[in-house]
Amino acid sequence: MSTSVRVRTVRRSAGVAAAAIAATLVLATPASAHVEVGSEGARALAENVTLNFDAATESDAAGITKLEVFLPKGITPADVTYGKGPAGWKLVPTDKGFTVSGPPVTVGEDVTYSVVVRQLPDAKSLVFKTLQTYDDGRVDRWIELGESSGGGHGHSAPVLKLQAAAPGAEPVAPTPSASPTPSAIPTSAAPSPSAPPATETADAKPTASDRATAAAEEDGSSPALPIGIAVAVLALAGGGLWWFLKSRRTGTA
Repeated sequence: MSTSVRVRTVRRSAGVAAAAIAATLVLATPASAHVEVGSEGARALAENVTLNFDAATESDAAGITKLEVFLPKGITPADVTYGKGPAGWKLVPTDKGFTVSGPPVTVGEDVTYSVVVRQLPDAKSLVFKTLQTYDDGRVDRWIELGESSGGGHGHSAPVLKLQAAAPGAEPVAPTPSASPTPSAIPTSAAPSPSAPPATETADAKPTASDRATAAAEEDGSSPALPIGIAVAVLALAGGGLWWFLKSRRTGTA
């Protein structure tokens, strides 16, 4: 084989290899996205542990607005408090975990945030299935166990590996239920439902007589006037009857 032929062959091979590498990189780009959870030196039964989450974006047209996390067995929503995250974002407990959400982050920007867990359960690893929502309605589902199957929006769930519990570590008591809000807490100063305050007496509904009096006052009259007239009529009627009877006695005498 001549030198020129060998050179062309080498160049052709190099070109094919470069194209294959480029295609591999392109195909691998979506797989580089992820949601990960980490905690330096995390151990089973450790208390007040900070977990750091990193949610990579897969959209070049919308920003991430919410991350919904499903907690593993052994951690309740009441055990989790918010650490830090994007500006304006807040943590809200749910029935099965929590959400961290807020204004959309810049398009193409990943989201990192942290939470503090009261105590990690006695386990070797913890799975934090996550739904990642964008401001255009797209949802990436980081919920698969094991390697991602690829395609669609299904991806591997973030997993936290735990070291063995420290010697003497014990489970703490369950987290107490949330206290009532200040407005719902009963106090001794609150009036009894069966004994309304005396000031409410003045607001009692008016009786029929009260309404009649009010109507009369609005008409410019008073109940005393008709009562006086009635008394006068009765007096006159009584006098007439007395005169009639006296006249009959006089006539028969």
